[in-house]
Amino acid sequence: MTQPWSVARLGDMSGQRIIVTGATNGVGLATATALARAGAEVILAVRNLELGAQRAAEMGGRTSVVKLDLADQSSVRAFPDLFDGEVDVLVNNAGLVAQHHSDTVDGFEMTMGTNLLGPFALTNLLYGRVRSKIINVGSDAHKSATIDFDDPHLRSRKWSAFPAYARSKLAVMLWGLELDRRLRAASAPVSTYLTHPGYVASNLANVSDTRVMSSFHKVVTAVANVIGNDIEAGAAPTLYCLTEPIPPGSYVGIDGRFGFKGGPALSGRTANACDYGDARKLWEFAERETGTALPV
Repeated sequence: MTQPWSVARLGDMSGQRIIVTGATNGVGLATATALARAGAEVILAVRNLELGAQRAAEMGGRTSVVKLDLADQSSVRAFPDLFDGEVDVLVNNAGLVAQHHSDTVDGFEMTMGTNLLGPFALTNLLYGRVRSKIINVGSDAHKSATIDFDDPHLRSRKWSAFPAYARSKLAVMLWGLELDRRLRAASAPVSTYLTHPGYVASNLANVSDTRVMSSFHKVVTAVANVIGNDIEAGAAPTLYCLTEPIPPGSYVGIDGRFGFKGGPALSGRTANACDYGDARKLWEFAERETGTALPV
């Protein structure tokens, strides 16, 4: 009988250095905690340094806290200079479910700016210092989404919270598709993966970073508490990418019904996330907006 995946599969990760973005709450916190307890050196890339320091103290191990605000391209550009040396793995975990339509300081639609353009620029800027893997946390929300490349920041289209989130995660999926293609074409030593954490209540609540949740968010969170994963199970697909012999470019999701709750397993993506033409368009859009390029 096949044994279910367990965090024990991480083994001893001493000597591994890993960046986890959004590591103060939700899936990011569970990911960083598991890695630190397995012996890895973990860099918590966070907006709130005080909370980051508290989390680092709670998880123990070899941890450091470095300032990063993915909604601010100046913070993204500053981040690589805030620590020295190389890293083995970059985990682009941080994400946002915005409750209101707003723009980042750079003029990007907030959800797209935080969930795609921030991590895209960060990855390009750090790539030369990454030795092994880049893991981007996507979502099965991509399956219902479309992207209008004529209006990527929703200037003229109606905005609502979860459609904006879904399109940002489709963008992450397309970015991951093109990133994998480019790394393979360059015979690069770095591989990349995409993951879906399931339906995680605390992640939905915390990534919005608001003090008062909307009624809609309260309902979504209450439902997720019943039918979704906890944060440890939500972190499992990301950790699975570090322990299992899966092909580069794999999408690791949840084996439960509808991808809501369960253990990590190789997953499928819908056709909208497998379109290399759209992936190229998305990549070119992100390069123009961030002024960054992958050095391969």
